[in-house]
Amino acid sequence: MTALSPHLRQATPVVAVRGEGVHLYGEDGRRYLDFTAGIGVTSTGHCHPTVVAAAQEQVGTLVHGQYTTVMHPPLRRLVDKLGEVLPAGLDSLFFTNSGSEAVEAALRLARQATGRPNVLVCHGGFHGRTVAAASMTTSGIRFRSGFSPLMSGVVVTPFPTAYRYGWDEDTATRFALQELDYTLQTISSPADTAAIIVEPVLGEGGYVPANRAFMEGLRERADRHGFLLILDEVQTGVGRTGRFWGHDHFGVTPDILVTAKGLASGFPLSGIAASEELMSKAWPGSQGGTYGANAVACAAACATLDVVRDEKLVENAEAMGARLRAGLEAVAERTPAIGDVRGLGLMLASEFVTEDGSPDPDTAARVQRAAVDEGLLLLLCGAWNQVVRMIPALVIDEAGVDAGLQAWTAAVEAGTSGASGR
Repeated sequence: MTALSPHLRQATPVVAVRGEGVHLYGEDGRRYLDFTAGIGVTSTGHCHPTVVAAAQEQVGTLVHGQYTTVMHPPLRRLVDKLGEVLPAGLDSLFFTNSGSEAVEAALRLARQATGRPNVLVCHGGFHGRTVAAASMTTSGIRFRSGFSPLMSGVVVTPFPTAYRYGWDEDTATRFALQELDYTLQTISSPADTAAIIVEPVLGEGGYVPANRAFMEGLRERADRHGFLLILDEVQTGVGRTGRFWGHDHFGVTPDILVTAKGLASGFPLSGIAASEELMSKAWPGSQGGTYGANAVACAAACATLDVVRDEKLVENAEAMGARLRAGLEAVAERTPAIGDVRGLGLMLASEFVTEDGSPDPDTAARVQRAAVDEGLLLLLCGAWNQVVRMIPALVIDEAGVDAGLQAWTAAVEAGTSGASGR
């Protein structure tokens, strides 16, 4: 008999047969509150009627119109709709399937446009599992080990992870920028540096937000030295952080923006955006792919963007994120094993620590498993998997937040009983 790879282990024991809004239904009929959203993918909730209708109509019209062979209307509509929400000047788009592919497309464009070989990455960042993307990923060894040699030309520089350093945010930011300058002076000359790529909020690295001073510092150095600023908005985009793009919190504009996950409410679609001037510097034949900009995925993305706008989901993410964070902080205040609560919008996390402040993946895992018993689905992240993250669909309401917090409270009590405090 054939079977899935033994390494494709599910984070929960649930076999999902149906999804609706912020809920998944197991084959046993039990309803679960889904605070994973397919790792931030089902931005409009499971099976939003508008998205379903758009996909169904498209399936009956054209499933696959390969986009370097023919043009199709859903792709045209998507380009127009993204033009309404992209930063000014980022007016040229290239689409592919996954976040990893889009990251690699951004890297290829940066190297071809600048003629420089190196890329700077921030420590703790996650950019994908394909070889180049994994080479740029430093959020955990599980993503980059066992298939060396990795791609050359990747240089790691610090991210202002204040909690890990034990510093205040200003100190961590000064350190990160000073080390970036030192890196440019000692390891990767600006003349060899094509770009720096960074997530506005570290994802797999532990849901650590950047800040305005750090992002402004990156933008200033990119401008001064002539390299590009690439923002990986795969997880932070399309309203997740309470702004349409995560970088909107920080007042900077990237040279290349990478998007995926919540863009099409569960259909595989990703892309990069840049100025037409920059995109034109890609070498002929360097952009393409069989399944990129699939017609059904593009139709779903158009419907997703309509729902995000019409139902004011960006504003809802900000409001519900504030409500969820307040509840998480209240639980943390009476739980010594929770060392930090952080994030932006509906991208929030709680970090579990031992009595001496060390990462505590065992307690995090117990809490995550206990949450399933309470009907709440959660995921882990962080270098040691010591962080429990919450990424519910952007359609969640007050009742959903409160139900999640009630289940979380019970799960924390169950998972930390008998565990040592911070």
